[in-house]
Amino acid sequence: MKITQDVRDYANAKGLTEETALEEGMKQMSETFVETGAEIYQKV
Repeated sequence: MKITQDVRDYANAKGLTEETALEEGMKQMSETFVETGAEIYQKV
């Protein structure tokens, strides 16, 4: 699907395997989550 293709494209652009790209993406999103206050529901 679209998300799977996006992961493949990201991995190819970064020279990573798909699994490594997923791990990197989750790490980045985790850092962003903590930086923005670690709240599930955020006020806009």
